[in-house]
Amino acid sequence: MWLIVGLGNPGHEYAWTPHNLGFLVIDLLAERAGIRVERPEAKSYVGKGRIGQHDVALVKPQTYMNLSGMAVSELAGRYEAKPAEILIVVDEAALPWGSLRIRERGSAGGHNGLRSVIAALGTDEFVRLRIGIQPDYPVGDLAAYVLHRMGKAERNAAVELVTLAADAVECAVTDGVRRAMNRFNRRAPEAGAEPAG
Repeated sequence: MWLIVGLGNPGHEYAWTPHNLGFLVIDLLAERAGIRVERPEAKSYVGKGRIGQHDVALVKPQTYMNLSGMAVSELAGRYEAKPAEILIVVDEAALPWGSLRIRERGSAGGHNGLRSVIAALGTDEFVRLRIGIQPDYPVGDLAAYVLHRMGKAERNAAVELVTLAADAVECAVTDGVRRAMNRFNRRAPEAGAEPAG
């Protein structure tokens, strides 16, 4: 079974912030697959179902970003998910807005959510999809930026980006991670995909 975990922060005030794109991807995957992600389990909301021919558990940890590993580790144990069957979806301020990066392993790269997951699992050998949220204008306070409420133009761009990220997750599950990497890993966003500054 695939354990697909979107990282974010619980609470209405964080709903449309760049730091919560992981949650938005899970919401879209759930909508497409007809899965309800609402059962409380392991400090998370969980929904089980299928993507293609594969059993999946969609997860939204409710621990806040920096403690996400607690939930991921507990659920990995419960569902007997091997690291290669765990896919973490996170925002990434070090990548340009609109870029996607799927990897089968790697460091946290300064992301507190990934750092927590690596520490809790005791390995970095899990799949991660990083969604680029770095704006094309200077940001003085990065922490404030990732938690700011997105305006209309940013939300529209975010919807496009979340749609692409959900496509990438589905491809990784149904066709394999390598194929998803070849198809979706890209540096520059397409024209019109960047939010207005």
